[in-house]
Amino acid sequence: MKPQSTGLAAAVISAASFGTSGAFIKPLLEAGWSPAAAVTARALTAGLLLLPFVLLFLRGDWGALWRGRWRLFGMGIIAVAFTQLTYFAAISRVPVSTALLVEYLAPLLLVLWTWVVTRHLPRPAVLLGSVLAIGGLVLVIGPGALQAVDPLGLALAFAAAVGCAVYFVVAARPADGLPPVALAGVGLLLGGVVLGLSGLVGAVPMTATSGEVPLLGAIVPWWVPLGVVAVFGTAIAYASGIFGSGRLGSRLASFVGLLEVVFASILAWIVVGERLSPLQMLGGALILAGIAAVPAEQPAVAPASAPAVADDEAQPLIAH
Repeated sequence: MKPQSTGLAAAVISAASFGTSGAFIKPLLEAGWSPAAAVTARALTAGLLLLPFVLLFLRGDWGALWRGRWRLFGMGIIAVAFTQLTYFAAISRVPVSTALLVEYLAPLLLVLWTWVVTRHLPRPAVLLGSVLAIGGLVLVIGPGALQAVDPLGLALAFAAAVGCAVYFVVAARPADGLPPVALAGVGLLLGGVVLGLSGLVGAVPMTATSGEVPLLGAIVPWWVPLGVVAVFGTAIAYASGIFGSGRLGSRLASFVGLLEVVFASILAWIVVGERLSPLQMLGGALILAGIAAVPAEQPAVAPASAPAVADDEAQPLIAH
């Protein structure tokens, strides 16, 4: 397969994996877990699951961690911890649908940033793709998200959008010997530690319960849904997303990431019985049309030198 095709496949896998978060975390939240506790456990568990793969792909090249230290800090502190903290603060003041709509404006932020930096108006295809994708996003999340709400809550949601944009930028940067799985694993561990410390100092509520929870019509231990989210919605999602961004560029990868809300809606329909409306289905089609309209960027890493690890954020209450 061509590098762009493998990148697109990885980005779609990432969006689908991120989409599992809301449906499988919801039983924990209903059982008394705070969102911050759930995402901290999710990040730390996923980071530990990826650790053997990190060691395998590094092959003893510890210098790669030092060379990629700024990418690691950007991924762990901003893309994981900062984005989660601002998102949780936002949903404490505004509806979840509104916070999600603002956070998923990240692709537009990347388009605007490129416009400002290059001083060139984006290509018509990019503008068309942006309009289609954001219009579809509104329909999938729900037109009710467009409402007058708390200004501070909107500002916090916008901060989460900036963090989400940083995720795609950091993921698409030249690897410099740092495998995507290492960036994902170490970044998640770092972000999980920062989130945990935020809970310890009382910056965010950190509560968790043990016991059984309802899932797919059965009663299961609490660690079952957490394990699904840690493996699919976090470890695989971040590793494949970073791999895909390196081949598609941050802009196109961020647009493909909008499919997360589509997959999340479908999974919520299957897992918790939240049916998709005709408007949501139309919104999904518009997002796909928007992605198809956006051209790919030049990959940050030449395909021949890129680490080959392809094996390795609706009700998405735990945004990525």
